Amino acid sequence: MIVDLHTHTTASDGGLSPAELVLRAKECGVQLLAVTDHDTIDGYTSISEISTGELKLIAGIELSCTWSGVNIHVLGLGIDTTCSRLQAELSDQSAARGERAKIIGDRLAKLGFKDTFEGASALADGRAIGRPDFARFMVAQGYVDSMATAFDKYLGAGKAGDVKAMWPSLETIINWIKSAGGVAVLAHPLHYKLTNAKLRRMLADFKEAGGEGLEVCNGRPSPSDLNYLRQLCTQFDFEASAGSDFHQPSNWLELGCNADIVAPCKPVWARWQHVESTI
Repeated sequence: MIVDLHTHTTASDGGLSPAELVLRAKECGVQLLAVTDHDTIDGYTSISEISTGELKLIAGIELSCTWSGVNIHVLGLGIDTTCSRLQAELSDQSAARGERAKIIGDRLAKLGFKDTFEGASALADGRAIGRPDFARFMVAQGYVDSMATAFDKYLGAGKAGDVKAMWPSLETIINWIKSAGGVAVLAHPLHYKLTNAKLRRMLADFKEAGGEGLEVCNGRPSPSDLNYLRQLCTQFDFEASAGSDFHQPSNWLELGCNADIVAPCKPVWARWQHVESTI
């Protein structure tokens, strides 16, 4: 079985529209797909008029939060997108992203890059503005030669454009997900560059707060990373998730993960594997 429970569309910072993502997922043989845009459910809800055929869809989202001063991402899978509390909280989250984008624009302006906020806003076309939008604008204006350079010099961790938004706490985000009937899954646990001790402490706090899943496979992990995360998943009694973290077509990353990759851990998708899509 081919699954992918971590994908993005143009509703956040992805390169494909929701319809294009579904089509590509079908072409890649994906059988179970979660659309998990950053802090928005717009990508998933816009698929309502798309024929998905045998491809089963799971409503999802990737939420930003903080834990011990670290920016953490949590996937909410199987959420009720009509949940009024979740919708209200996402509206506030969107406003926070807007304020963050203005600060990024101001900082880049002080470095001599003009109109980056306006340019990024135009590229975002109504959705929440992210750092990739600034990067795309900077490339288009000739300020940098690639998006990678934009992040390496101006937008990446520790750079001028790396503005830490006032995200909710880890516990708060998990509470939002659970209030919408979803499962909280910690996304790409090794991306945060935590020591083994600190990662284990975070996982313990995540579980205590109601977190139930761990993303064992994100993209194309190394065998050693996979083994390490399988061990943590088992030790903390989490359900395992797998996703490409797909943003846009590339030569090194494609949609879909073989379900066997998380074995012997219990897969989170067992919850929906035999349930028809609600769309």
